[in-house]
Amino acid sequence: MSLFNIFNVSGSGMSAQSVRLNTTASNIANADAVSSSVEETYRARHPIFEAEMAKANHQQQSSQSVAVKGIVESDAPLQKEYSPDHPMADGDGFIYKPNVNVMEEMANMISASRSYQMNVQVAEAAKSMLQQTLRIGK
Repeated sequence: MSLFNIFNVSGSGMSAQSVRLNTTASNIANADAVSSSVEETYRARHPIFEAEMAKANHQQQSSQSVAVKGIVESDAPLQKEYSPDHPMADGDGFIYKPNVNVMEEMANMISASRSYQMNVQVAEAAKSMLQQTLRIGK
């Protein structure tokens, strides 16, 4: 694999982790949202990643990058709470809360942040190696 391909791989990793951070932030922001029906209630979202193989050049070298295949909603059950005095309560006195687990989302945020940082470090190391290679010719 060429050093130039490393930038594509680490860049795709940073892009994927950025999507993961954004969906995690959205989940945390909506964790306390309340609704009067199951259909209107926010559901936690999670990105789906996929490894992509790409031919790098005519010498049959390949590189592997990350692509975001899509974002799916969690199928975990919603929280149903009896609160007849709540202004958003349905006819039976129930309110519905999202299926967001804030502790899990915080762990996802830390993991995504560290993965993003590692991809930055990989790109910086490749840059440093290329600069050292250029200095050899002097």
